[in-house]
Parts: sequence; structure tokens; C-alpha cells
Amino acid sequence: MKNLIGIDSVKATELSSKLNQLLADYQVFYQNLRGLHWNIKGKDFFELHLKFEELYNDAIVKIDEIAERILTLEGVPFHTFSDYINTTNIQEAKSVSNGIEGVKIIVKNFSTLIILEREIAALAGDADDEGTVSLMSDYISQTEKTLWMLNSYLQ
Repeated sequence: MKNLIGIDSVKATELSSKLNQLLADYQVFYQNLRGLHWNIKGKDFFELHLKFEELYNDAIVKIDEIAERILTLEGVPFHTFSDYINTTNIQEAKSVSNGIEGVKIIVKNFSTLIILEREIAALAGDADDEGTVSLMSDYISQTEKTLWMLNSYLQ
């Protein structure tokens, strides 16, 4: 049986579940970025304050896109903090003010996100779900470049 957009309903349910995992990860990642933006100190304050703001603005757009994709697949996106905390693979970053430590946290968070994005892209390909494949492909490309830049900053 196929859903409204022509995706096998069982595969769409599996994709929605994985996308909810990604949604939870992005929500905690977003909050980590906000905390780093607010609490960063030191000689790199101005540079990192702006970078963390750029990254959280991007994350909030992705959060909305992921939730809307879940709805398109006829799923229900998570929308409570308890769902996010119970589901996420991203560790909360609390009271971090050191810039290098903050960048390392963001690199670790992006590394977690990209693994799940690749898994979702593969599942979506198997389901002939070009919409989700395209979304994940865009995220993967952006994440790869951002990881390269942040890793270069740390060296």
C-alpha cells in the first residue's frame, strides 16, 4: 500500500521514525549552539559568537524542514522536549565557555548528525523517496564542508 505521495506506507513509517531521530538530534544540537553562543568567552569571542549564531540559524531551518518532511510522509513529528531528550544521540553541552571546547562539541555533534543523515538517505533511496534523498543530500554536503572548516579551525 502506498501513501499520498506514492511511497510504500511501511517504508514511509520507517523513514518517519528515522527522521524523528534526526529531529530530536537537531533540537538538542540547536540548544547546544544557543548555549555556546550565549556563554562563549575569551579572545575568540567575537568570531565564535557569530559562527555559533550562524550555525543555530541554519539548524532551526533544518528542524522545520525535517518536521515538514515527516508530515509529508504522513508521520507525526516529535514536538516535546521529553521526546527529544529520550530519543537523541546528541549529548547536552552545559556551561561551556571555552571556545576550543565549544568547537570540539560542535564537531562531535555534526559527526553524529551526518552518520544518521547518510542512513536516512540510503533508506530513502531504497524507498524511491527522492524528496528525502534530496533533503539528506543537501544536509550531507553542507555538513561535510562545515566539518572540514571546523576541524581546520581546531588545528
